[in-house]
Amino acid sequence: MKTLSQSPTDPAFVQNPYPFYERARAEGPFFHWSDYDLTCTGNSAAVNAIFRDRRFGREPVEPIAFPPHLAPFYAVEAHSMLELEPPRHTRLRMLVLRAFTSRRIAGLAPDITALAEELADACPVGPFDLLTTFAQPLPVRIIARLLGVPEDMAPDLLRWSNAMVGMYMAGRTRETEDRAVAATEAFVDFMRSYVEDRRKRPADDLITQLIAAEMEGEKLSTDELISTCILLLNAGHEATVHTIGNGVKTLLETRTPLSTLAPEAVEATVEEILRFDPALHMFTRWAYEDIEVMGHTFRRGDQVGLLLGAANRDPSIWEKATRFDPTRPAKPLATFGAGLHFCVGAPLARLELQIALPILFQRHPGLKLAAPPRYGDVYHFHGLRELLVEG
Repeated sequence: MKTLSQSPTDPAFVQNPYPFYERARAEGPFFHWSDYDLTCTGNSAAVNAIFRDRRFGREPVEPIAFPPHLAPFYAVEAHSMLELEPPRHTRLRMLVLRAFTSRRIAGLAPDITALAEELADACPVGPFDLLTTFAQPLPVRIIARLLGVPEDMAPDLLRWSNAMVGMYMAGRTRETEDRAVAATEAFVDFMRSYVEDRRKRPADDLITQLIAAEMEGEKLSTDELISTCILLLNAGHEATVHTIGNGVKTLLETRTPLSTLAPEAVEATVEEILRFDPALHMFTRWAYEDIEVMGHTFRRGDQVGLLLGAANRDPSIWEKATRFDPTRPAKPLATFGAGLHFCVGAPLARLELQIALPILFQRHPGLKLAAPPRYGDVYHFHGLRELLVEG
């Protein structure tokens, strides 16, 4: 297995990580990323196999030690569905899926349409940042409606979420950690008070459903309920914001015809956006026993990095994988994971993109870049700092 060095905070990598992924994939299914001291893979078959193999999981074999000042953050993580394995993961996921039914998601279409039209109509003609004007408010307000959180809390939710996900970014500092802890404590305090309010005044929303399940003997603790709501609020908009930004950037840079956003074509275009430049580029798993995958032996307790952005451009799966082609046949993506932890919000994210992008370009058919787009230093995420457009 080849060892490669590449700082995830190097400016050239931040702006375009794909050449490194290509170099790494050429060395075989797995490589050692020295900057992380981690075995990684951008091979599509390996990524898919590990996602689906129950001998790998999110919970570490041995508890990870953390300094006392991070205790509030990891107290929330300890009850997060994202970080758990069965049986706790099963119970939490089943409760969440009661709300994330295809019928409920489809029922959000009118809300998404109305909100996208409102935001698109409010965009100025002159240069403006599409992220703050359109890409951020749409998914955060929709997930707030789904959970039942007041939409006027959206600025706070965005601020808290951005601070918390800083814990997953390369090169984090003590300042980053302090911001994440402060955001976590504020988020928990808000959710705790809001849960108490929903106990007194039930509504037709996810929080009420989770409370009802708790009261019906599902053994969902208040801490689990709060962590689940925080996870859904964070995950329910963070990646979608980046995907809208990355997608609009790609459509404009490639001069993709607006016909690709027509009703009969938009689904395939969204799938290609999700493949070509996804919002999350690395996810990790732990080996729960000694296991061989494509010639590499993992020992119990080993960790592996799954490079989703690289797997989505594996030329063994996609012809001319480095080219943006909305007409290419749909194939399974690494973007939302696979197996037990497949993203429960994937149908909502797809629906938001399929509705919002056509509306944006219908309202602004002459939309163009007003400045060269620049990605933010946010790896393992991959999203723009801003997207200045006009028209």
